[in-house]
Amino acid sequence: MIKPKKAIITLAGLGIDFLPLSQTTPKELWPLADKPLLHYIVKEAIESGMEELIFVVKKEHKDIVNYFKVDSKLEKILKEKKANVILEEMKNLQEMVKDVSISSIVQKKPSGDAQAVLQAVSPSEEEPVVVIFADDVVFSKKPVTLQLKEVFKTPQKPIIALSSVKDELLPFHGVVKGEKIANKYFKIKDIVEKPSISEAPSNLAVKGRYILTPDFLTTLKQGKRVFLADALKDYLKSGKVVYGYETEGNWLESNNKLDWMKSNLYTCLNHPYYGTELKKYLKKII
Repeated sequence: MIKPKKAIITLAGLGIDFLPLSQTTPKELWPLADKPLLHYIVKEAIESGMEELIFVVKKEHKDIVNYFKVDSKLEKILKEKKANVILEEMKNLQEMVKDVSISSIVQKKPSGDAQAVLQAVSPSEEEPVVVIFADDVVFSKKPVTLQLKEVFKTPQKPIIALSSVKDELLPFHGVVKGEKIANKYFKIKDIVEKPSISEAPSNLAVKGRYILTPDFLTTLKQGKRVFLADALKDYLKSGKVVYGYETEGNWLESNNKLDWMKSNLYTCLNHPYYGTELKKYLKKII
């Protein structure tokens, strides 16, 4: 049994819905409450047993990894100012990432998530890899990637995280057609990208988490597909097996400004320190 240890985190999108701010500030560094989206993604990956994280970024944001690096000059200033609370937060961040390798690879032009994944795998990848879309943050008791890993360990086949969504949301997601083979566990028959409500094969949407096997990555290289959904369709047509698992957790999206605002509001109101005061304030202004 082989357990995935590498996670590829895709960050190279254009961020069109977030312009002009996304020209200078990567969407993944926008806050959900007091931490950026990327912090939650990395925390999930590490708590799921990942040992290597590779960010696929556009060239303007190649320094995004600096968020996780020690700034000794800044720490010295904070110590002089006795900013102990902030120092503790920075210490916690460094503790979180101390045992994991974090690096970035530049995707020279936006050419789809499949090509982003290919840039981060070795020419002869021999182990499964996790792929995480940084638009999607999931709050759950057990990290969603870990949920997926636990299901993957038996079949050792490509597997996709799924979530049941309302009909009106189906046109904004990849949606699977699947044969249910156990509780929350599906054998995937097809994937339809952003279908109309009438054309959607189910209400199970792809949740932005994948575990991909070496043989699938070989197919991906040969097919030169732009999107993972299309590459998975090709893989299925070749007679190979792909599974899906309906994971647990509150799925927060940040694909556009409104989704991000909703996710930020939810995270702020449920913050363990600030949430109570923010709820009181909200009652005053609405």
